[in-house]
Amino acid sequence: MSIFLRTEATLRATILVLPESSMLVLASLIDPMRAANRLSKGSHFIWNIVTIDGLPVTCTCGIEIKPDGKFRETKSGNLFFIVSGFNQFKYINNKGFSLLRSLALDFDAMGGVDTGAWILGRAGLLDEKYATTHWEDLEDFGDYFRKTNVQPDRFVIDGNVITVGGASPTFDFMLHLIRSRLGYPLALEVASVFIYDETHFANDAQPLVSLGLLNDFEPRVSKAIRIMESSLDEPIIVSEIAKKLSISSRRLENLFRQHLQTSPGFYYLNLRLQRARKYVTDTLLPMQEIAIRTGFNSLSAFSRSFKNSYQSTPSAYRQKMSKAGLN
Repeated sequence: MSIFLRTEATLRATILVLPESSMLVLASLIDPMRAANRLSKGSHFIWNIVTIDGLPVTCTCGIEIKPDGKFRETKSGNLFFIVSGFNQFKYINNKGFSLLRSLALDFDAMGGVDTGAWILGRAGLLDEKYATTHWEDLEDFGDYFRKTNVQPDRFVIDGNVITVGGASPTFDFMLHLIRSRLGYPLALEVASVFIYDETHFANDAQPLVSLGLLNDFEPRVSKAIRIMESSLDEPIIVSEIAKKLSISSRRLENLFRQHLQTSPGFYYLNLRLQRARKYVTDTLLPMQEIAIRTGFNSLSAFSRSFKNSYQSTPSAYRQKMSKAGLN
């Protein structure tokens, strides 16, 4: 049975939380359900939290989450969601993947938020499915799961499998779920409780940079940043970006300095270096490959730029983060 049919029946959700998850992601799953129950004066959603061993887990912010039970004691329900963040495969083994495959037969839908999609994939639940993950990992996710049709969307629903990109897309998904089951008015009330007035569709692309009010204040700068985002591996010269926006290079320079206190060229370089740093800390990609993926024409040019920004060579930075346990 689809969990998205119009019904006032209670939806029973089980949420598996792994260590190093985001508190904001978990809150974005739970609080909309709590608010929907309060506003409707009903019990339309019941949820419980489980961890691998039934012990508390620590989120990335340092706050402990106390579970209601153990993962292996999970029986059945309507919606099973996995919340995970960093080092997801460190916290679940082959027995866990096997249990997930079994639970897929006992739940109406299975979902993964952030790197939870990776766990669904390793369990074989994303083969021949459309799916997404956090934008930082989309490229690697596609390389890892060749049988999965990877999308850059905020959230993807393919049959009984749901994948979500991050915290804000999780809130979008929960509003979609509430709207589907209980109607548009209640979903609007829930959004209003949290003063959430942005409108996002499932297939809106996840942005590399969240532009916020800049879209309204200066859409030309926003569009320039989106152009940069789409060409990190093959950088476009600033004059070509300006041409695409039908303005002069000088005008684009002035707009960036006025609104972002930097030049478009320097901003573009920082975007590429931010992506490079993510590859350095979160993957084992060779530095030469990272240089290519972030648009540097040589390893030496990449190393110089990286060191200028982070006061360390890429290799030394990776080693330092690894020793500190931050990757």
